[in-house]
Amino acid sequence: MPDDLKLLHLDADLVAIDKPAGLLVHPTRLDAHEERSALHLLRDQLGEHLWPLHRLDKGTSGVLLFARRQDAAREWGRAFEQGRVRKRYIALVRGWPPGTGEVDHPLARDPERASAGQVLLPARTLFRCVARLEWPLAIDACHATSRFALVEVEPLTGRRHQIRRHFKHISHPLVGDSTHGKGPLNRAVAGWLGIQRLWLHAEWVALPGAGASLEIGAPRGSEWNFHCP
Repeated sequence: MPDDLKLLHLDADLVAIDKPAGLLVHPTRLDAHEERSALHLLRDQLGEHLWPLHRLDKGTSGVLLFARRQDAAREWGRAFEQGRVRKRYIALVRGWPPGTGEVDHPLARDPERASAGQVLLPARTLFRCVARLEWPLAIDACHATSRFALVEVEPLTGRRHQIRRHFKHISHPLVGDSTHGKGPLNRAVAGWLGIQRLWLHAEWVALPGAGASLEIGAPRGSEWNFHCP
């Protein structure tokens, strides 16, 4: 993984990068052995202090935003809190979900702990199925093939692991999700595609502006083409 990160946008207040899968946004006690992070690499690359505006899971790739000034960080932070920043992801999930749908299912604040005893927070996710796939993977003895789908996902709230937890809730877990997904399925797909990762990519962000919104996109990598080996 190169140390120079791909810049998607740079202005006086804001910088956006295309975060590779497998890179932390910032150091965390949950991954204390990992020394590399997007925050530290980008600080070294630009030679300035930066403020992360949101998080992507370590395994997720795509658009990641940082503020270049503290007052800009406060302003954009309010926009995120008020739900004025739109985000769209692409995900590979197990099975064939409906063509379109909404998951309206409250989530506990901390996905690392049991939900029992935690306050449940409102959480809503929109999705649209863009492709249905069937591969010759016999993950269980009853079926010679396995079904998957590519879905576009727009979270309307910003709970931690929201997309991953919501698709688990509707029985279409994300492929490559070691926490909320299925181990045998993840291993079978990794062997079939020749790559092991969380199949979730943040491909588009729209930030509010005085006139038109600022839209930033990160094209999917070639690994998303899913041609049969």
